[in-house]
Formats: sequence, C-alpha cells, structure tokens
Amino acid sequence: MDFSLGLIEVSSLGHAILVLDDMLKTGEVEFVATERKLGGRLVTLVVKGDLSSVKASVDAGRAAAQGMDCLKAAEVIARPHHEILKFLHL
Repeated sequence: MDFSLGLIEVSSLGHAILVLDDMLKTGEVEFVATERKLGGRLVTLVVKGDLSSVKASVDAGRAAAQGMDCLKAAEVIARPHHEILKFLHL
C-alpha cells in the first residue's frame, strides 16, 4: 500500500465531529470511514493519506480530543496490509 491510515476513537458523536474538523484542517488527508458503537457514544474516525500527513492529522486530533477529555485511542498504520482494508470496509 502506498498510503497510511490514521484512526482516532472518541466518546460521543459531537466530539468526533470537532476532532475530525481539526484532523482535516491539519493534514492533507481524506476522511474514509467512521464506526459508531453504543448508540454513538463511542466513535472511531479513519483518515487516509501519506504517512507524514496522517501523523500530523492524528496528532492534531489527539490534542483536540485530549483537550475535550474524550480520547479513547489514536493510532497510525503505515502501509496497511490489504486485509485490514476489508475490516474497515474500504
């Protein structure tokens, strides 16, 4: 794969929208997926782009989520295996 994935999990849909806004404004990334669990009380955001842009985007999202005290997890996957894309429905 010639791209990377960034994932951020936060509590609540409202927080997810604010975090995603910061992520998209920071890095040259594309929003590719969201997963809502527990009626929207747990939301995972997935962005795609080159490694440096994804890292910058996830760092910005992490900082925003920590500022709102809603961060659950944040990860960057460089050059994901093609099987991961099936899991994310990409």
